[in-house]
Amino acid sequence: MADEPDNIVLVMLHRMDGKLDRIIEDVQNLKVRMTSVEEGLVGVNRRVDRIEERLDRIERRLDLTEVR
Repeated sequence: MADEPDNIVLVMLHRMDGKLDRIIEDVQNLKVRMTSVEEGLVGVNRRVDRIEERLDRIERRLDLTEVR
């Protein structure tokens, strides 16, 4: 028991410190995952943009576009 502090405040501070370390690690992991999601979404948006361009071209070739 020599390693454990006698003061209850110190015990609570050590527990809080451990919990804070876990929270920091969780937030860092969430940041990494969120970055991956954002990068994936950029890829999806690019594909949708290309599909829209191709669809517009097809509609023009088939004379399906509205006259503006």
